[in-house]
Amino acid sequence: MATTKTIRVNGKALGVTVDDAAMPLLYVLRNDAGLHGPRFGCGLGQCGACTVHVNGQPVRSCTRPLSAIGPDDEIVTLEGLGTRDHPHALQTAFIAEQAVQCGYCINGMIMQAAALLKKNPRPSVPEIKAALENNLCRCGTHLRIIRAIRRASGV
Repeated sequence: MATTKTIRVNGKALGVTVDDAAMPLLYVLRNDAGLHGPRFGCGLGQCGACTVHVNGQPVRSCTRPLSAIGPDDEIVTLEGLGTRDHPHALQTAFIAEQAVQCGYCINGMIMQAAALLKKNPRPSVPEIKAALENNLCRCGTHLRIIRAIRRASGV
C-alpha cells in the first residue's frame, strides 16, 4: 500500500509517495529529490557515505527508514550545506586542500565534519579523528581531509 508523506529537505517541502514506509531515507533523497550528495556505500550504516543531517544531527540515511522522519524534521544534505555561489567553509576547504581523490566518501566526511564544527568550532586533530573514525575512505586522503577541516575551523 502506497504511503504519501511530506518531508523537509534543504529548507523545502518534498512530497513523496512510496510503496514501503520502511524504505531508507537515502533512496528518497536520491530518487525522489534528485540529490547526488548522499551516496550508497555499504547499505549498513558503517561507511558514512550516505550521511545527512536530521535536525542538525548526522544520520546514516541508508539505515534510517522514511517512516522515522516526521513532518517537522529538517533534513540537510551536502547540497543544502552551501550553494555554488556561497559554499560552506568545509566545501571550500576540501577543494583548497585537494581532499578528494575518488570523492565517494566526501559527502559523509563533510557532513560529519559540519556536525563536529557546529558542536566544536575549533577541534584538535585527535577530536577530528574521533569524529570521523566511523567514516571510511578507501583512497587514503585522511591527512588532506584533516587539513581541510582544520582550515575550515580557522586553525
